[in-house]
Amino acid sequence: MDDSRRGYRVLIVDDEPEILDFVKEVLTSNGFLCDCASDSRQALGKLRTGTYHFLITDVRLPDGSGIDIIRIAREKHPYMAAMVITGFASIEGIKEAMDLGAMDYIPKPFSMEELLLAVDGMIKKQSFRRHSSGKSLVMNGPAMKKVMALVEKVSITDSTVLLTGESGTGKEMIARALHRMSRRSAGPFISVNSGGIPEGLLESELFGHVKGAYTGAHATTIGHFQAAENGTLFLDEIGNMGQPMQVKLLRALQEREVTPVGSTTPIPVSTRLVSATNSDIRRDVESGSFRRDLYYRLNVFEIKIPALRERPADIIPLAEHFLAGMRGPLIEEKLSDRAITVLLTYSWPGNVRELENVMERAVVLAGNGVISLEHLPDWISNSPGADVPSAGVDGAVRLNVIVNSVERHYIQKALVASGGVRSKAAQRLGLKRTTLLARMKKLGIEEGLKG
Repeated sequence: MDDSRRGYRVLIVDDEPEILDFVKEVLTSNGFLCDCASDSRQALGKLRTGTYHFLITDVRLPDGSGIDIIRIAREKHPYMAAMVITGFASIEGIKEAMDLGAMDYIPKPFSMEELLLAVDGMIKKQSFRRHSSGKSLVMNGPAMKKVMALVEKVSITDSTVLLTGESGTGKEMIARALHRMSRRSAGPFISVNSGGIPEGLLESELFGHVKGAYTGAHATTIGHFQAAENGTLFLDEIGNMGQPMQVKLLRALQEREVTPVGSTTPIPVSTRLVSATNSDIRRDVESGSFRRDLYYRLNVFEIKIPALRERPADIIPLAEHFLAGMRGPLIEEKLSDRAITVLLTYSWPGNVRELENVMERAVVLAGNGVISLEHLPDWISNSPGADVPSAGVDGAVRLNVIVNSVERHYIQKALVASGGVRSKAAQRLGLKRTTLLARMKKLGIEEGLKG
C-alpha cells in the first residue's frame, strides 16, 4: 500500500451500486477512508455533516446532477478536490465541471489502475494547490514534506491541533499555513503568545471583559476567542500557562463558549484553536504542572516540527529565501562556497529563526557582495565546517561535505535510538554491521558504543 494515500477522506457518489462498491473497494484497500452516496440528497447530507479531501461523483444522478454537487461542495469546502466519472462524456458537462474546480474525469467503464492513476494525480494537484498557499514555507527535504502532508490532512477538519518542537522551528508559520488551507481561511487568524502575557491579564485577553470588571476597564472589550470568530486562534507557548487559566481554557473548549471577566453570561464562539509549545508537555502532564484533561483536549492532532539540524536539505534553500526577501533592487547577495559549507555543518540551536537573523546580519555586513565567512558570526564561522580548505571547494567537495553531515546525523540518531548498540543501529538503518562500522570510522563516530 502506498502510504501517501493513507488517511485521505473521499466521498463517492454514484447511483450504480456495482460502480459504488468497486470504487470504494479499490480506494479503501489503498488506504483511503470512504463514504458513499447514491444520489444528490444523500451526498449533500454527508457534505453538511462530514469533511472530505476529495469528491468523486457521477454526472447524472436520479435526483440531480453531480455538477451541482461540485458547485455546492466547493462553496463550503474551497480546498476540496473533485473528479467526475461518467458514462455520458458530454464535452459541455465536463467543461462545466472543470470550470467549477473538478480536477479530472474518467469515462465508464474504467479499471482499478485507471482509477488509482486519476486519484493519485488529483492528490498531487491538490497538494500543489494547498502548498502554494503556504507562501513563505520552504520544504525541500522529506521531514517538512511529511509535516505539510499532516497539515493538509487535518486542515479540512475543525480539530484542535498541537504543534510541538524546539523554539524557532516555525510553528506559527505552520499554523498560518494550516489556517490558509482550511475552510476558515476567509476568517481571521489571531496569534497570541500566551507565555508572554501576565497570568492576571491572560483571562481578559482571551475571553474579554465588561466595563468596570477591574480597575482600568473603562469599556467592554472582546477577547481573542471572539476576535477569531469563524477563523483560527493560535496560542503559542501554551505550556507556560498557569493552572487556574488552564481550567478556564478547558471549559471554553468543552463548552465552545467564553465568559468575559466581570460577566456571568457565556458567549458562544466558533473558533478553531491551534496551540504550540517548545516544552516537553508530556513531562509536564506527568509532573502535574499541566492538566491531563486539557492536554488531551489540545492534542486531538499533534504535529511535531523538526529542528533545522534534522532537515539539512532545507538549510541553504531557507538561507537563499531569506536573502531574496532582504535584498533591494540593486543588491545581488549570494553565498560563497565556504559560507555554504559552514551553514550546512553548523548545528543551528536557534533553528530557522537563528538562520534568518544570521542572514539579516550578513546582508548588512556584505553590502551588495558575496556573503563569505567574515560576514557570519564568530560562533558559526569558527564551527567545524570552517576547517574545510577554501581552495578547490568545488561542487563535488561541497556535495561530499553535505552528504557526510547528513549521514553523520542519521547514524548518530540511530545509535541513540538503539542505546549505542551498533548491530541494532545497523538494522534500523538497513545496513550490514560491517558497513556501519566502516562509515562510523570514516566519520569519527566511535566513543561509548556497544555491540
